[in-house]
Amino acid sequence: MRYVIYGTGAIGGIVGARLQAAGQQVVFIARGCTLDALRRDGLTLRTADERRTFKVDCVATPVEADISADDAVILAMKSQDTVGALGDLAACAPAGVPVFCAQNGVANERLALRHFSNVYGMFVYIFGLHLEPGVVQCYTSPSFGVLDLGRFPGGADEIGQRTTDHLAAAGFDTFGRSDIMRWKYGKLLANLANVLHAACGPNAAFNDILDQARSEGEACLRAAGIAYAGADERAQRIAAIQPLETIDGAPFPGGSSWQSLARGTGSIETDFLNGEIALLGRLHGVPTPVNEMLQALSRSLLQEKKRPASLSPDNVRSLLARGVQAAAAA
Repeated sequence: MRYVIYGTGAIGGIVGARLQAAGQQVVFIARGCTLDALRRDGLTLRTADERRTFKVDCVATPVEADISADDAVILAMKSQDTVGALGDLAACAPAGVPVFCAQNGVANERLALRHFSNVYGMFVYIFGLHLEPGVVQCYTSPSFGVLDLGRFPGGADEIGQRTTDHLAAAGFDTFGRSDIMRWKYGKLLANLANVLHAACGPNAAFNDILDQARSEGEACLRAAGIAYAGADERAQRIAAIQPLETIDGAPFPGGSSWQSLARGTGSIETDFLNGEIALLGRLHGVPTPVNEMLQALSRSLLQEKKRPASLSPDNVRSLLARGVQAAAAA
């Protein structure tokens, strides 16, 4: 089995580098300055203990990867880029090739299943950083992170078990799950904080806002009849990779949305996180004013080209209060 890593940011870079280090055949699909850096300098993985550079096989498009039914594709792009990526992949890859969704949110698996018959969800807790092209940093040790997986919409099979074995050999804490989407919906609730981390900084005092957002999310999931892994269950699952390490004395600065602002990518995945809750609320008659406000906030952060931690929690509270007043007056 060859692994095709589609998207070489923090998650794709760390997973692909570790699989290659464990002896698996890997090809990376990347773009722009990341592709240039990989071709010129290789892929560098930094941890608290070492800096290791890998000479990698990398291409710009799925068609260049010459994907066969014996390969496995790991989707590691942001959710907002999945539709286009899957279109390019479906144009050249066999419909039966295994596709693993190592992404935040819960929309990617369903999108993939439109094109491919063997789709797997992945519950990902990797504290990775990607700010410099061709360089990724991992802040956990000795495990490189949690990577549970299972067939979508449910179940387990030999392909999933083989991939679980490969990931374990590559240094990840991994477990096969027949109910993988229950875990991904649980992580969705955790990821409702991402836009707050980006706007205010991960250590800012915004727990009151986050509690409201997560209460809305839980109400929507209950109304929709969707099972999810609870906070205590998730905390226990990732306890082995806590506390986080430092690299060059610096702590992990922030997650995926924080990094999107820091890199100035021009996009952010909030529409597939807080926006997923807003969608469920509209479908099932559950009010979601906090998540809708946070979704709008993410758009303004992009439009105004804000840097991470450019707002205070009080700024966000004021936006929420104005949104509630406007909804009441409407």
